[in-house]
Amino acid sequence: MNAQPEKSCRTFFYAVAVLGTFLLMYGMVKVVIRYTKPQDTREARATERRKNLADLRAANADALNNYAWVDQGKGIVRLPVDRALELAEQKWKNPAEARVDLIKRAEKAAAPPPEKKSEFE
Repeated sequence: MNAQPEKSCRTFFYAVAVLGTFLLMYGMVKVVIRYTKPQDTREARATERRKNLADLRAANADALNNYAWVDQGKGIVRLPVDRALELAEQKWKNPAEARVDLIKRAEKAAAPPPEKKSEFE
């Protein structure tokens, strides 16, 4: 009579030990996966790209909406788009005169820089 309860008790402990082993292994695998998983670079790259795009848009907005020197030596200025369109509309009311002025400004802008004389000559 004692053999039956002892056998069921032993089976219960084996079942608990096997279940405990599986749970321990499951926990260890989860920990190893968490610590060996590579860092997600997509989010970092996406953040960097968003920042670069914002910087680019700010620089473009500045270039489109503000005055600045392109080449001060040649007298070339960057104009806001609206002002440039107004000036072009005024100039091209007389197409012949505007063409001559355009050619002069293109030649001035494309002129090579003056040659430097060396200090030994």
